[in-house]
Amino acid sequence: MPLTARKQMKLGHWLTGCALAVYALGGHSQVSNPRLPMIELAAGIHLIRAEVAADPGTRTMGLMYRESLGRNEGMLFVFNERAKECFWMKNTRIPLSIAFLADDGLIINIAEMTPYDESSHCAAQPVRFALEMERGWFVRHGIAAGQRLRNPQLFPPRSPTRP
Repeated sequence: MPLTARKQMKLGHWLTGCALAVYALGGHSQVSNPRLPMIELAAGIHLIRAEVAADPGTRTMGLMYRESLGRNEGMLFVFNERAKECFWMKNTRIPLSIAFLADDGLIINIAEMTPYDESSHCAAQPVRFALEMERGWFVRHGIAAGQRLRNPQLFPPRSPTRP
């Protein structure tokens, strides 16, 4: 039996309501968060492939809604100016470790972060870079605060001091 215009409108409203309910109950988890351009970093003998989040939109989205990271993959956050940057795990499913980096790649401090935790994890001093990796990655690879990540384009080698 054909639907009248009034019944079609009611059905349309009902379907819209159902869609909104699914979204509100977690159906929005299908939010798209495409991969970003990659850069390679060296951490001791280990090679890291990191997506680069260098603008406000990509830094805000970060690794939200992602299901996993590839082996030795992470996300490098690049800021325009040094600041005491802080991170949280809103809508982030992957347990992460974050290393806060000085301009020359020196690791200032590392924090462990829990999925969906909205508490702040901050740099111990002003930084321009932060690197998120799977939680425990730095410990498993013997990388700690005081060590330096390397990438000649991003962190130019220090010039030797002259006597």
